[in-house]
Amino acid sequence: MLGKFFQKPGKEESERVPPGQHLAKGFPVLTYGETPQVSTEEWEFRVWGLAKSVTFSWSDFMALPQHEFTADFHCVTRWSKLDVKWTGIKVTDFMGLIELDPKVAHVMEHCYGGYTTNISIEDFLREENFFAFKVFGEDLPSEHGGPMRLVVPHLYAWKSAKWLNGLEFLAAEELGFWERNGYHRRGEPWAEERYSNAFGI
Repeated sequence: MLGKFFQKPGKEESERVPPGQHLAKGFPVLTYGETPQVSTEEWEFRVWGLAKSVTFSWSDFMALPQHEFTADFHCVTRWSKLDVKWTGIKVTDFMGLIELDPKVAHVMEHCYGGYTTNISIEDFLREENFFAFKVFGEDLPSEHGGPMRLVVPHLYAWKSAKWLNGLEFLAAEELGFWERNGYHRRGEPWAEERYSNAFGI
């Protein structure tokens, strides 16, 4: 399969590719379960937990400042794609609308289809994170998480949850879907935080 779909990074690219990763020639799609089909008219985004509860519509999100982002994308299944071009909304801009309890330490990302993944508040609030609704200038297709996904470039891509529709703010860590099923709690690519120590890996 290496050569047809993936390639080893060249000399100039090697410093940008974490250990154990290969470059994808396309943009692979990996999904557990069925792909939700959600229109922007029916899409909504909830905030709850240790935050003032609020629900946003698609038009509410689109009223926020929009930016172009270029970020590398690293999947735990050992492929990377460099210089992915997205359009989206900075997490930090969105969070200016949210009233948080000072006890918040973790965030649970909730998605259409029932998927969840956890992230610490420190990792979530980094300046480079964003909510994406376009990729390479086109509306984000459902197979890549449309109409909206989170993108957290500094962690493996399962933390960049597809079909995002809510954030639950927590005082303590709770494990999401893949974390309960053997993946690392944090998922930092450069440290190869792929799997849980409970699995002996």
